[in-house]
Amino acid sequence: MTEEKQSFDRRDRLIALEKIAQEKWEQNKSFEVDAPEPGDPLQEKFMVTFPFPYMNGILHLGHAFSLSKAEFAAGYQRMKGRRVLFPFGFHCTGMPIAACAEKLRREIEAFGNPPEFPTDDGDDASEDAIAAPEVAASAPKKKGKLSKKSSKNRYQWQIMEEIGVPPEMIASFADPKTWLAHFPPIAIEHLKRFGIKADFRRSFITTNVNPYFDAFIRWQFNTLKRLGKIMFGKRLSIFSPNENQPCADHDRASGEGVVPQEYTAIKLRLVSKPPPALQSFVDEPSHSGVFLLCATLRPETMYGQTNAWVLPHGDYSCIRGPNSEIWVCSARAAANMSYQELLPTPFGKVETLCVLKGWDLLGAAVKAPNAIHDVIYMLPLLTIKMNKGTGIVTSVPSDSPDDYTALEDLRKDEAFRVKYHVTLEMVSLEAPAIIRTPSLGDRAAKFMCEKMKIANQYDSKKLAEAKLEVYKQGFYEGTMLVGMCAGQPVEIAKPIVKADMISKGQAFSYSEPEREVIARSGNECVVAKTDQWFEEYGEENWRKDVEKHVRERLETYNDIAKEQFIHVVNWLKEWACSRSFGLGTPLPFDPKFVIESLSDSTIYMAYYTIAHILQHGVLNGSQTPATVVRPEQLTDAVFDYIFKSENEDAGIPPECDISVDVLHRMRREFRYFYPVDLRCSGKDLIGNHLTMSLYNHAAMWKSEPALWPRSFYTNGHAMLNDEKMSKSTGNFITMVDACKQYGTDPTRLALADAGDTLDDANVSLVHTGDSAILKLTKELDWIQETFDRINAEPATRREFSLVDKIFNNRINECIHAADKAFARMHFRVALKHGFFDLLNARDLYRASFGEDASKMNSDLLRRYVDVFALLIAPICPHTAEEIWRIAGHSGMIIDAPWPTADEVDLEVSAIAKYLQEVTRAVNVKFGEAMQPKKGPAPTTHPSTLTFYVSIPPMSIATRVGNSIVPQVAREYPAWQKTVLKRIEAIYQEDPSKPVDLGRVSRDIKDVFTRDPELKANLKRATKFAIGVVDEVKSKGRQALATEMPFDERQLLEQNISMMIHGIHLTNPVAVTFDDTGRAAPGNPTIRFTWE
Repeated sequence: MTEEKQSFDRRDRLIALEKIAQEKWEQNKSFEVDAPEPGDPLQEKFMVTFPFPYMNGILHLGHAFSLSKAEFAAGYQRMKGRRVLFPFGFHCTGMPIAACAEKLRREIEAFGNPPEFPTDDGDDASEDAIAAPEVAASAPKKKGKLSKKSSKNRYQWQIMEEIGVPPEMIASFADPKTWLAHFPPIAIEHLKRFGIKADFRRSFITTNVNPYFDAFIRWQFNTLKRLGKIMFGKRLSIFSPNENQPCADHDRASGEGVVPQEYTAIKLRLVSKPPPALQSFVDEPSHSGVFLLCATLRPETMYGQTNAWVLPHGDYSCIRGPNSEIWVCSARAAANMSYQELLPTPFGKVETLCVLKGWDLLGAAVKAPNAIHDVIYMLPLLTIKMNKGTGIVTSVPSDSPDDYTALEDLRKDEAFRVKYHVTLEMVSLEAPAIIRTPSLGDRAAKFMCEKMKIANQYDSKKLAEAKLEVYKQGFYEGTMLVGMCAGQPVEIAKPIVKADMISKGQAFSYSEPEREVIARSGNECVVAKTDQWFEEYGEENWRKDVEKHVRERLETYNDIAKEQFIHVVNWLKEWACSRSFGLGTPLPFDPKFVIESLSDSTIYMAYYTIAHILQHGVLNGSQTPATVVRPEQLTDAVFDYIFKSENEDAGIPPECDISVDVLHRMRREFRYFYPVDLRCSGKDLIGNHLTMSLYNHAAMWKSEPALWPRSFYTNGHAMLNDEKMSKSTGNFITMVDACKQYGTDPTRLALADAGDTLDDANVSLVHTGDSAILKLTKELDWIQETFDRINAEPATRREFSLVDKIFNNRINECIHAADKAFARMHFRVALKHGFFDLLNARDLYRASFGEDASKMNSDLLRRYVDVFALLIAPICPHTAEEIWRIAGHSGMIIDAPWPTADEVDLEVSAIAKYLQEVTRAVNVKFGEAMQPKKGPAPTTHPSTLTFYVSIPPMSIATRVGNSIVPQVAREYPAWQKTVLKRIEAIYQEDPSKPVDLGRVSRDIKDVFTRDPELKANLKRATKFAIGVVDEVKSKGRQALATEMPFDERQLLEQNISMMIHGIHLTNPVAVTFDDTGRAAPGNPTIRFTWE
């Protein structure tokens, strides 16, 4: 209980310091920053942004993890003397808020206000009952009682309660505008609690609720249309049947990034007698044939069909197709076709004639387009997935490992054939050779299955590998052996064969989502062909401009991220930028459509530069007495002047009645702060928002690439305490709750420590957060005690001793290393050098003086405290402010510059490392002597010492240590010199590149195995090389010296007391040169002797 209370006391102490610091920042308006006035000295600027969070709830730790990168960078760049702007807006555009508001409205309509939710199956317990009016009447009742546990958070009302909305307010959230008014101010409050260095004067919400931002977005889209970047027409897109409109990434509950997958639907004509359920439709006079539809990505292989597969227990819809045809496929595929103008029925409607089981189709004879065999048969396959393709799969055993193994299994298993009424004749058709590849031959599937020893169709892992290899080689290296393109490469033949079958009515193009997409309204999405406005991403000249920027100018801090950006720039194509339902800005040239949520989020960073002038910190743009510009004054011509005019005195619209001074100020703000220097985001936005932002900047400021974003930093997702964050499992915490439970600085420290790569990071609040509370408060205690002591002492200056020099040099090392890490956005590394390493250096310094703290150099301690506060300030600013106060500084640390540091003295660094390693070795030997592996342990205090050393056995009584003899060598032995010379040769080829350790290891192995005198040291040489290569990274060529950079013997003699601190010896320590060859430079042998 005492420990728990003490833990809360320490945390609460830090929380109290947070409030003090934040009040000071607020009073001083520390983070409100404007462009310099004309005539003011120019100061380098730094604009950092974070994708504005969506305002349908409370910010959580995942938000905090990504935005902490921007926050740490803002703090660091501020200390480096730059005028830092960190604006923060709030996104409300799109479907989620509108859908949640509508859901809440229907709940109130169905269950009352306050609602009484159902508790048994006698009520309409299904969410489907309130999803949409047309669904309610036919929604099936769910079995069983709906317990409190199972119903938790099922309803929107309950979700609102969970996120802290007062019960008496919940009903008002049936109006979407309530969300826009409620959550953004809470977000600002929580962000301030987090200590964010944001200029909230520039904050705003999106949608046409904010007339200023609405005008900005209208200008953007009018400009894009004028530039020919926005087009209108029928396009395939992911589509939500419930909303009857395209479903963009941010409107999806799952399936973000999924795009339409195009197949070729092959029409297999039924030539045998149709199933009884279908007979009456076949007998209709207008009937023109029954076609079983197969979806394939490889139309060029249809020459090799030997059969087709169906799922015996699968449900297959027989639907009315065009030209009086009957099509057979899965209901899911039929639904997708109905939205793509492939059926004669109205948009989204399917005329289902009957439903068959796969059983009904087994053994049926069909004629397959382009197949060499005149007739093939429908056979059973139990692994077909009805949620992929059409549920009917064409079979090409020559070039599909899956088909080959399945057909071979069916041929061998007579019992299985009998069960499914399959005759031997049906499985006996030979697989013709249709494609030849140089390495796999003309029956690639058989070759790979035999090569990989694939046992049967259930060997899924090997089959996946074989399929990948066969398909890849077939497409890129294969040559067609048959058909209209015989002799041509497969890569060329594929589109020709496809087009030929479509022109003959034997096939058609069909699309579906490449994997499942669920809209936020809960329904599964389809692919639909709809009239829509779309941005023509991927257009050749536009794409080239963006790709050049990514390759040559955009900093991504990570080579993998750079590659992903290049891939997406080339992959991203036409994007539907409008929809008919949801919140947002109406398209200015077609106001029946609303601009979708990703499309109004591409250049809004430019709006930040003028938002404070227009809105004065009022989130929704409501006019106040301070209003100097009315929304209706913001014409396209005005925005052209602000954002596109390169000359202050040219381009002001003659009809504009805005003050010229205000126009000049807005233009000056934009021209000073733009472009965005850094944008921090999760890696998932590379595939849409971030790349779209690049495209839009390239369009809006085509002639000024200097205004395009300079750097994008992306990180992985955040896990919490080694598990995925999830509300359903309870492993979830909001940003503000983390700050309340652990304190803001410990939370920020845990976020910094979680990692900075594209891999998912673990935010360990339980371990790192708790540990940070203890470390920070203990350091505050020590600093306070230290300043109480040194302030009471008379002011004196003394020369630095070696120990002082080592500590001072280590401080310099930490400053330089932290500086480099912060600059590269490596915050975990910065934390290591600026926090942990600096603490360790201080602890070693303290230990050198034992219990006598007065021997420590006061000036050096003051420097340490200042540097420690400054290095942790970007990450733990509240604690740093308190340390700054204790140290006697009058200003705030957030206004202090980055600490200065002399160049690192490599000789002192080498001395420090040497003394530390020798001291550690002495202590290890001492420990081994005091706790021997054999014989009794000593029972007395070590005023005399008993050692076990490599000497002939002696009685325990004679093993009394009375001297310790380090033996030193003047230079490295031959084998180590050889290693150093090999590494130096590689290093000298290009000193700017890291030494390739793999090449070093190969060279050493080659040299040492050929030299009998060196061969015995091969293992030691490899280990030695690893350490040298690592030191070359920091020391360069100096790490390759074959002699010590200091007099080792003299150093040992002068620092014996430090190395044997706590070990009592009766004789003086002796240092002598080693003539045995056992000691190496920097690695003396340590030998205990006795009388």
